[in-house]
Amino acid sequence: MKSTRIILRIFALSLLFAGALAQAATVTGTVTDKTTGKPAVGDAVVLVDVQAGMGEVAHATTDAHGHYSLNEPGSGPYLVRVTHQGAGYFIAAPQGGAHGDIPVYDVAAKVQGVFIEADVLEVESQNGQLTMTERYFVHNTSSPPLTQWSARSFEIVVPVEAVIDGAEAQRPSGLPTSIKLDPDGPKGHYAFNFPIQPDDGEKDTLFQLSYHQPYASGKFTFKAEETLPADNVAIILPKSMTFTPGSGTAFKPVPQDPGVQTFVAKNAIPGKAVEFTISGEGSIPREAQGAQAGDNGASDTSGPGSSVAGNQPGGGIGNPINTPDPLSKYKSWILGGLGLLLVVAAAFLLRKPAGLPATGAAADAGTGAYPAFGSQAAKHTALLNALKEELFALESEKISGTIAPEEYAQMKAALETVLRRALKRS
Repeated sequence: MKSTRIILRIFALSLLFAGALAQAATVTGTVTDKTTGKPAVGDAVVLVDVQAGMGEVAHATTDAHGHYSLNEPGSGPYLVRVTHQGAGYFIAAPQGGAHGDIPVYDVAAKVQGVFIEADVLEVESQNGQLTMTERYFVHNTSSPPLTQWSARSFEIVVPVEAVIDGAEAQRPSGLPTSIKLDPDGPKGHYAFNFPIQPDDGEKDTLFQLSYHQPYASGKFTFKAEETLPADNVAIILPKSMTFTPGSGTAFKPVPQDPGVQTFVAKNAIPGKAVEFTISGEGSIPREAQGAQAGDNGASDTSGPGSSVAGNQPGGGIGNPINTPDPLSKYKSWILGGLGLLLVVAAAFLLRKPAGLPATGAAADAGTGAYPAFGSQAAKHTALLNALKEELFALESEKISGTIAPEEYAQMKAALETVLRRALKRS
């Protein structure tokens, strides 16, 4: 009898030990410096636990061959972060023994080949206040590839009376991350302390900020100023508002959506003001835009300057003959994702336990920002960011033409099903 109990205990311990072994795993990989084409030697590599407040749970240093090895203490999910010359690079920790290879780039404060492909400004007004959302699509085509990173990696200029409400940045392959803008000289000048990595194929770096300012007179003149060469400067505003270009600025109307007005100026020069005046009041009908963009299944694979019938948010309204469409690469992101993102946010915020404060993503811009989470609200934020990432990726594939219309429709329908289930369970 005694021997039977001993055997059973040994068997139970063996099961526990086997379970522990099943959960524990080792992440290995190679860090390669894509600037030199050689292994990155002596870089710090960290395993980050997404569900434990983004805590660092394992550390390693790359060897003479760029190799690293990290032991996972549990089942994850985890991120792997490597810091190279002060800038951070991330991948999701691979599963099933796959290698976690990570490309990195040498760093410089200023890099040749960094430019703005599009500066897109949405303007709305209500009750004596202007609200603006501005997005910068920034390319890094440096050769050899270098990361532009410093305390002033990307500088911007907003109206002097503007109050910043929030700012985000997103790497070519990564999550949108909330960060803090730093004042940079004269009033209205700010800087993003965020690395501008080399492009990943068609994917570039995205900077976004929202701000507001007084609008008591019902009229305001913008003197927008770019700090890098900008291929396109686009202004989007409601139909109920009036747009007047300034002298010396060649804005052209571009039909994008029947619910909004879009005006585009090309080849903006750094330091030279792009002037325009807006007046009146109105709001951009985001829900209608989201629905219209969502119904659009065509892809535009030719980039700015092309016009593909059926690829307009509005049910296939094409552009007039010989009219370029410089926003064709961005309009699905600008218009199509807004309504769905609101649904995503609602789904997970409604599921937040009563009395628990909402938390957002925080940034460590100095080493490469990443979302920071805590407690149960942190899990909701992590899920929200993951869904946002899927939305960005899906829309990017649709725009670049790397996904078939049928597959895009199936994936979007599946995502919407998940969202509906989340709302029901809330």
